[in-house]
Amino acid sequence: MAKQSGGLNHEVLSAALEGLEAQKRKIDEQLLQVRSLLGISSGRRGRPPKTSAAVDVPADAPRFKRRRRKMSAEARARISAAQKKRWAATKR
Repeated sequence: MAKQSGGLNHEVLSAALEGLEAQKRKIDEQLLQVRSLLGISSGRRGRPPKTSAAVDVPADAPRFKRRRRKMSAEARARISAAQKKRWAATKR
């Protein structure tokens, strides 16, 4: 592999980047812990972003789909009749 200017090659830079990102994650976690102990919120309100939830769950964990409830034919017929009645009332 060809060396880049400054004598650093791609593998060394990649390893350094990974190490720095790991240190950053560790420091961010420690900051969150200290803030929570002090009672300081992150300034964010509402539902947390999906990325933070994905970090806690392993990638190979099974995902469960929500089961849909089955509607009986009788219930569908009642809903259909009620909707037809509403449409007939608005078309008058």
